[in-house]
Amino acid sequence: MEFVTLNEEEFRAFAKTYRDKSFYQTPEIGKLREESGWKSEYYGVKKDGKVIAGTLVVSKETFMGAKTFYIPGGPLLDFEDTKLTNFFLKHLAKTAQEDKGLVLRIDPYYELIERDRDGLVKKGGFNRKKAVSNLKNLGFKPLKVATQPKYLFVLDIKGRTPDEILMDFKRNTRNHVRKAEKMGVTVRELGRDELGILKKITEATSERRHFEDKPLAYYEEMYDLFHDRGEVKFMAAEAKIEGKTTPLSAAMFMTYGDEVLYLFSGSDEQHMRDYNAQYAIQWHMIKYAAENGFKTYNFYGIQGLPDEKAKDYGIYEFKKGFTSDETGRVVEFLGTYEKSLSGLYNLYKFLSKIKH
Repeated sequence: MEFVTLNEEEFRAFAKTYRDKSFYQTPEIGKLREESGWKSEYYGVKKDGKVIAGTLVVSKETFMGAKTFYIPGGPLLDFEDTKLTNFFLKHLAKTAQEDKGLVLRIDPYYELIERDRDGLVKKGGFNRKKAVSNLKNLGFKPLKVATQPKYLFVLDIKGRTPDEILMDFKRNTRNHVRKAEKMGVTVRELGRDELGILKKITEATSERRHFEDKPLAYYEEMYDLFHDRGEVKFMAAEAKIEGKTTPLSAAMFMTYGDEVLYLFSGSDEQHMRDYNAQYAIQWHMIKYAAENGFKTYNFYGIQGLPDEKAKDYGIYEFKKGFTSDETGRVVEFLGTYEKSLSGLYNLYKFLSKIKH
């Protein structure tokens, strides 16, 4: 095996065909990070001239001249392959350390345990616990708060028609979808100059539900980076109210690799229950995914494993309603891990704790 620096096209070609691919591991995300002062690089492992593992790495000066190295949605490798994992991560850590590394943080798009729709461990399913032990043996420690969601909810749609998928929805969810249609809700794609429609809705939703909204510049940059590649869609659900076409819900979706991923959204609170626009927008994109050969519709993050007492349990229930026992499942990822590269890191964490 050989540890190598990859050029952008080498990395792109490898990432596009990798099993556990994510839009976070694309050159476009590297370019997005560069807008915020990060530096992006690509590394890989070759065997007999073929790339068998690879990653986008971004770095930024963080503390006293030392740098944080971060791998969003990666690296792309089989973490249960002890020999490969040891070889790649040791070389990555060494390379980062030689470049004034403070810490190396990874956030793999790598499913750990197979779970069912209710979040229960599936009998006879996979459990890649060896991946965890491999990371810990290399000095990587799990973070209590993951950088990206550790738990997702997904709908498997491979080889199924929209009608088949619709009939698997919970009855209430089907009724909401049909009500939206009866109320005249339509869904369309937004152009770049219309992204303010999404921003206005997500901003109001973030204030109502107390989460941090993305700035308009982020949506515009994501459009510029991914739209012409066919890897992002900004959608709005609208209806005529008192004769005026009114945006009721809007969302951002990544359409990368084998999945359509529902990333950000918001809904107009005043008309939410009357028009069910949030159901219309989900159904529209689920149909799009099925009709265009995607294998998975990814509802993205849920707050931990399903718990009826949890504050955000309703979000999980909303997503679950679009699935059946056979098609829906909770995905548990490895989570976020980090490896200290410098004695300065303990001081940095201590001072950061005091600051917060």
